[in-house]
Amino acid sequence: MPETKPYEIAIYLHLLRHSVIERGVPYMRISRRGLQDGVVRSAYTGSTSGGKTADSATTSFKTVRLALEGLEAIGAIRQEGEPNREGTLYRILLPEEIEACIQRRQAMEDQDISEASEQEADFYNVRENRLKIYERDGYVCQYCSKQLTQLTATLDHVTAVHAGGDNSAENLVTACLQCNSKKTGRPVGDFLTER
Repeated sequence: MPETKPYEIAIYLHLLRHSVIERGVPYMRISRRGLQDGVVRSAYTGSTSGGKTADSATTSFKTVRLALEGLEAIGAIRQEGEPNREGTLYRILLPEEIEACIQRRQAMEDQDISEASEQEADFYNVRENRLKIYERDGYVCQYCSKQLTQLTATLDHVTAVHAGGDNSAENLVTACLQCNSKKTGRPVGDFLTER
């Protein structure tokens, strides 16, 4: 419930429990006066905004009204009938039916996908991707052809990061520690002609 306030969450969960969870139907008659007692214990008991006595823990009628209006505004509940003595008929929507929840879930999925694609594209910092480069190059130094192991292999940026290189698979090669140290951030051509 990304867009709700504490009283709205408490009332929504109360309604969800007493409709969908207990009875298996998404409809419930709601009395605002009935929600004042027992759903949420007011922090202001004994004050003018809370209950009438210090022992009562009623929530103010205004707080209940505002919470129901807030739930209606975000689409968590929907009025389905006219008020009568037993209350107003509301439909309590499940989180997967509430538009605000759908949008938040989609945004989170999009964020997870973008984070995953960033990790997939990072072949330098992600261990599993580093191993893919070593395997692609057969654990052989691409500069001196020395056979390496998982413990002796390093990754070298063909185009250094400070020169605009990235951590993509195309910009990384397997190198022995000696070649990687000697090459430093120089272009590959300069390093190979020097050797």
